[in-house]
Amino acid sequence: MASPTHSASTAVANEVHGAIAFPPFESATFASQIFWVLISFAVLYFLMSRIALPRIARVLDERHNKITGDLAEAQRLRAESEEAVTAYEKALADARANAQAIAHQAREEMAAEFEARRKALEADLNQKIASAEETIRVNAAAAMANVRDIAAEAAATIVERLTGAAPARAEVDAALDRAAV
Repeated sequence: MASPTHSASTAVANEVHGAIAFPPFESATFASQIFWVLISFAVLYFLMSRIALPRIARVLDERHNKITGDLAEAQRLRAESEEAVTAYEKALADARANAQAIAHQAREEMAAEFEARRKALEADLNQKIASAEETIRVNAAAAMANVRDIAAEAAATIVERLTGAAPARAEVDAALDRAAV
C-alpha cells in the first residue's frame, strides 16, 4: 500500500502537470472502492432478494392469475355467446318455417274460399243464364205466335185491297201453312 505522502505527492504532481486521474483507476483508493462495492452489492442483493423481487414476483403472479382468470371468463362468455347465437339462429329458422307454414295455410284457405265463391257465382250465373234462356224461349214462342197472326192479318189485308173482297180466315191459314213448308 502506498504511503499517504506518496499519494499526496502524486496528486500534487498530477495537478502540476494538468492531468487528474480517474478515481476508480487510482491504485491508492482501489482497496476501499472494492470494499464499498462489495458492501453495496451485498446490501442491494439483500434488498432485492428479500423485498423488491418478492413484491415483483407477487405482482407478476397476481397479473398472471388475473390474465388467466380473464381468459377463462372470456372463453366462458364466448361459449355462452355462441350458444346464444345458435339458439337465436334456431329460433329464427323456426320462426321462418312457422311464417311459411302460416302463409301457406293462408294461401290454401284463400284459394279454397276463392274456389267456393267462384263456384257459387258460377252456379248463380248458370241459374240466371237458364232463366234468361227460358224467358227468351217463351218470348220467342210468343213472338212467333204473334208473327203468324200478324202475317195472317197482313195477307188478308193485302188480298182485300187487291181483290176488294176479304178472304176467309181458314183460307189465309191454309195458304200460310203451305208457304211455311
